[in-house]
This record gives sequence, C-alpha cells and structure tokens, in this order.
Amino acid sequence: MKLIGIPSSPYVRKVRITLREKKIDYTFIQEDLRSPDSTIGTFNPLGKVPCLVMEDGKSLYDSSVIAEYLDTVTPVGKLLPQSGRSRAEVKCWEALADGVSDAAVLIYLEETRRPPQQRSQEWIQHQKGKVLSGLAAMSKKLGSGQFCFGNTYSIADIAVGCTLGWLAFRFESMDWQDQHTNLARLYDRLSERPSFKETTPQSEPPHPASPAPSMTPPPRQTSSR
Repeated sequence: MKLIGIPSSPYVRKVRITLREKKIDYTFIQEDLRSPDSTIGTFNPLGKVPCLVMEDGKSLYDSSVIAEYLDTVTPVGKLLPQSGRSRAEVKCWEALADGVSDAAVLIYLEETRRPPQQRSQEWIQHQKGKVLSGLAAMSKKLGSGQFCFGNTYSIADIAVGCTLGWLAFRFESMDWQDQHTNLARLYDRLSERPSFKETTPQSEPPHPASPAPSMTPPPRQTSSR
C-alpha cells in the first residue's frame, strides 16, 4: 500500500495518522504537485493528494474516503461508529474540521502563491470568516469533553487535530488557542500521541524558479483534500 502526498497537508496528515493508529504498513511517497514531472494525475484524475494506491494498483482519493476505508481494513483501533446517528455525527465533525482546513488553505495559497497586486483581501476575509466560525462551532460542540464525540477517540479527533495543527503551523499569529481554550487543551493532548508526533507538518523545499506569472491569475482552489 502506498500513500502519495505532501508532508505539510492537513488532509494527508489525517490519512497518515489513521494508518498509524490502525497499525497498517505503507510506503509514503512525497509528491511535488507543482512539478511538470508530477505523476499524481496517473492515480487521481483530479490531481490532488492524498491518494492511496493499493496492492492491486487501484487508487482511492479524498482523505475522508480513504480514512473511512482504512477503518474497515483491520478491527484494531476502530475510529468510526458502526452505523446510525453516531457515525453520522462523527463524520459531521470530520466535515467541519475539513471545512476549516479548506478555508485556511485557500487563505494561505492566496497570500503566498499569487502576486501581491493580484491578491484579493475581500476573498481572504471571506475565507477567514469561515475559519473563525468553524473554530467557534468546534469549540461549542466540544464543550468540556475530552474527545470530540462521546468518550472515545475517533476520526473526529484526528480531523480536528490535523486542522488545529495546520493553523498552528501556517498561522502562528492566529490566537485561536486563547479564544478557544478547550480546543487548545484537546490539541495539546492529541499532540502527545505518537501518531501526531510522527506526522508533524513540514514545509516542502522551495519550488524552482518559474517564468513570470501571466496577467491572468491562477484559479483559486486547493490542491489537496
């Protein structure tokens, strides 16, 4: 089993942590999505990571799909309730966390991948509003709980931990820890787990210099999920 991804992606990290918690052996293949030599399109027509390539050569993509599949591979460390309302609520937690990551990634790409004169502050503020409202919703849902759902560690905790970890990695000035102390406590506890320690986000090497950007800005979209 091979996982194609980039070490800084919160979505790739979610899958790596799931693999570690489930004790599933795999090979991690780092991919430069901006390189003309990238082969990600061979495995995922959307050109996004993470992408899980299985022993028979077939692939799965979208971190939520991959994590849900991995939970069925072995009964070790079950991360999703079997069915019903409980499963839906855990998946909703995951969707909320991924939505915050989506908006935060879009802010990061806008601020780092586009020339200053082409950046839209209106777009950035719109996405920031999603981040802030998503964090507030997560904090309210968590309350005084030790875990996101019930008394059991689940994919909800993994997704939330990866989102908070990415915010801490890319937006050090964002004071979500002071505003949502219960999320900060949850993040600190999760960060002590070996699966989180082993997948701490890392920056990719600088991309080789490229020609000057055209007058048409690149589309505003995320390259991973």
